[in-house]
Amino acid sequence: MSAPPLLHAHDLVKHYGSARVVDGVSFQIAPGECLGVIGPNGAGKTTTIRLCLGLTAPDAGHIRYFEQADGSALDMPRDALAIKARLGVVSQFDSLDPDFTCAENLVVFGRYFGLPRAELAQRVPPLLDFAALTHKADARPGELSGGMKRRLSLARSLINNPDLLLLDEPTTGLDPQARHLMWERLQMLLSGGKSILLTTHFMDEAERLCHRLLVLDHGRKIAEGRPRELIAQHLEPEVVEVYGPGAPALLASPLAAHAERVERSGDTVFFYTHRAQPLLQALQAEPQLRTLHRPANLEDLFLKLTGRQIREEG
Repeated sequence: MSAPPLLHAHDLVKHYGSARVVDGVSFQIAPGECLGVIGPNGAGKTTTIRLCLGLTAPDAGHIRYFEQADGSALDMPRDALAIKARLGVVSQFDSLDPDFTCAENLVVFGRYFGLPRAELAQRVPPLLDFAALTHKADARPGELSGGMKRRLSLARSLINNPDLLLLDEPTTGLDPQARHLMWERLQMLLSGGKSILLTTHFMDEAERLCHRLLVLDHGRKIAEGRPRELIAQHLEPEVVEVYGPGAPALLASPLAAHAERVERSGDTVFFYTHRAQPLLQALQAEPQLRTLHRPANLEDLFLKLTGRQIREEG
């Protein structure tokens, strides 16, 4: 018998004015699982996180935490204080106190949870070490790089030893090295049994960290499942990208018959196929074009399900 979910959101609905920004979204998170929430700007990702944190109330639906074997659970927002005592949160934007050192930021945050100073004295050094910030214990946030600030925010979210972490785009704005270091730390948490709800715009991050994905668009759930299973369900297995002089003309050429689906983005043409070799052989007659042959990935899935058109925040 599987363990009860740590979080069960059922049929959530949220309006802002006439806009229905969350429209009947349901999902669960099991112990030890990382659930990723992906979708374009305005899909409802951050609002869903806010609903789960009790920062805004749903217009319909319910959110239950930490269900027991007998079916009892904590309800948000009714049991908000008891729930938040068992959560760790990293928001999109750092909320570190600029007047405190790294170590003091952890101590002060721990005091919000009622942790005694003696216990905090034991918890803070391992968390600074986890964040690779032991050498910055006495530095203030203004002296840290962006990656260091994000790692400090992650360490701060762990001060209460939470059962579930809610991370809203935790690596946005970081350079590749800093992102990879954050991924390493998140993998360590998952290996240690923590559970994570993660929103992200990075498909490589989602594929690397998440056991399951929830795909949102226009406030609705449009797909849910394991990353590789979703790719196999919705996409052809092979992709040939073609770019260079005249590549867009291939959309109307006989070469398009070698693929089950052909799309264009700018000057690049994407051929989605179950068998790429005939297409690659035919493209040898077009030496002015450059090709990339690769397996289908989460970015292809994202673009197929939500479209290639850029959406502005608003």
